[in-house]
Amino acid sequence: MDETYLMPTQEAGRKFVMRQIQGSVVMLNLLRFRDIADYSGTPELAPTEPISGKQAYQRYVEHTLPFLSKSGGEILFMGAGGHFLIGPANEYWDAVLLIKQNNVNSFLAFESDVEYMKGIGHRTAALADSRLLPIVETKQNEI
Repeated sequence: MDETYLMPTQEAGRKFVMRQIQGSVVMLNLLRFRDIADYSGTPELAPTEPISGKQAYQRYVEHTLPFLSKSGGEILFMGAGGHFLIGPANEYWDAVLLIKQNNVNSFLAFESDVEYMKGIGHRTAALADSRLLPIVETKQNEI
């Protein structure tokens, strides 16, 4: 089975901070949902009846929005994914999100909020795999 990615590693977090991004940062999220959400890691969040990974992710979004807003963040785009036009033929993503944060510190404050963390189990239950790429806007001649 291919390696999956659900949470950042300590090394990836260190590299993110070391980039010393100035100003806003947009997080490109690529998400692949489980057919049935797996709440084995957080049974206290589990619904009474099984739900899909997509439904579990919606619960995560509903839980997260107040904390995202409080930190100055916002959802810029949320859409359905699919297979790549250019990319691996066997790779697909169910959903794509662009989340904007005012700066790295506001993102880190959001991610470490104790009340926010109480609902992260919905995300873990929902996802079979994911990618999170911090991106920074540049001028056309700076790429």
